[in-house]
Amino acid sequence: MSVMNDESGESGESGGRRIDTREAARLLGVKPATVYAYVSRGQLTSRRDPVGRSSSFDAREVEALAARSRREAAGPPGGAASASAGELSVRTALTLIESGRYYFRGVDAVELASRYRYEEVAEWLWTGTLVSGARFTAPPESLAAARRAVAALPEHSGPIDRLRVAVAAAAVADPLRFDLSKPSVLGSARSLIPTLVGALPEVGPAQWGGDGRLSRQLWPRLSALDPDPDALAVLDLALALLTDHDLAASTLAVRVAASARAHPYAVVSAGLGALEGPLHGAAGRLAHRMLVEVLERGGAAPVVAEYLRAGRRVPGLGHRLYEAEDPRATALFARLEPLAQAGPALGAARQVAAVMARHGGGLYPNVDLALAVLTVSCGMAPEAGETVFAVARTAGWIAHALEEYEERPLRMRPSGQYHGPRPPQPLP
Repeated sequence: MSVMNDESGESGESGGRRIDTREAARLLGVKPATVYAYVSRGQLTSRRDPVGRSSSFDAREVEALAARSRREAAGPPGGAASASAGELSVRTALTLIESGRYYFRGVDAVELASRYRYEEVAEWLWTGTLVSGARFTAPPESLAAARRAVAALPEHSGPIDRLRVAVAAAAVADPLRFDLSKPSVLGSARSLIPTLVGALPEVGPAQWGGDGRLSRQLWPRLSALDPDPDALAVLDLALALLTDHDLAASTLAVRVAASARAHPYAVVSAGLGALEGPLHGAAGRLAHRMLVEVLERGGAAPVVAEYLRAGRRVPGLGHRLYEAEDPRATALFARLEPLAQAGPALGAARQVAAVMARHGGGLYPNVDLALAVLTVSCGMAPEAGETVFAVARTAGWIAHALEEYEERPLRMRPSGQYHGPRPPQPLP
């Protein structure tokens, strides 16, 4: 494979022209440091040369980002609220992200999550009605089937592996899963979420789960430590904050499945499949490991320097929908502040953000970094953030499925733009 250095413009095996950081910055009209900010936000991909001294970028990807940025700066024609060319626009009444904040059915999501428990926020998202004291219960047959299926997996299986198997087992145990009426889907949702949690293996004593609250049921699946009430409140806040976030990749997958009238268990499976991608669900795990490394090395500067030198994203920073700090991160940091055990990890996270600020990348902490502070400080495994995210987002996926069931079937059917050889071609 031919990989260019910072002074050349060679093509790789794929035939796509590669350009260096300086040329990418020129095309985008930004500083070189901002190019790496785009990489951190997932808007660009970079490739290191074998020597490890430089980065290259796909010229077409850079040009497409530059064109998109120009369109967004110009605004839609005539001021109409239309989507950018080539981007799918989906009507929804669930989540609005606007001016650095986000809202569930018009209510500030951070305020809602700060005041109400996860189950209550889920009910609000599903029905538009706040059900005070809402609790979710796993049917014994469904829970037993899910536990048997999860127990049969290899020991090294990850959390998303276990959740996907648990969803499949719970679906088979529910003979009414093909009933897509709203009452039936809601009944499935209220039983599926605690089934997912209950099917996960315990890593700590389970005697804390007696009051039925989902965060209490989830804690012994994440940590072997005895939870104090404040730490448990942070976990519940994280679940509520992560319930939905507009059309993330996994949520779009859910709506495509629901458009084909897949049952609610199948749409959740679709969401979990997309979440398992390294650009969507793995960020919390990467941020956890980064914070552990910062704590072990006694400072963030050398750790961040190694990420940048290798052309890798610094996890836990930047979000394409927020110019400043992710409001979910702000809320979690504020709730973590009084926790004595969170002090070291919180300090490490702030060091990472400060180093990057000096670097000039314009990146701010996102929810993955805040989740990593929680998981590191509470003795959880690196993948615990993925578990929290997946369990929380299941409620949002169900809400989007409910909306999609009310739309025209199979509307999520874009047309392909064929770029292959024109027919007729000789038979191979």
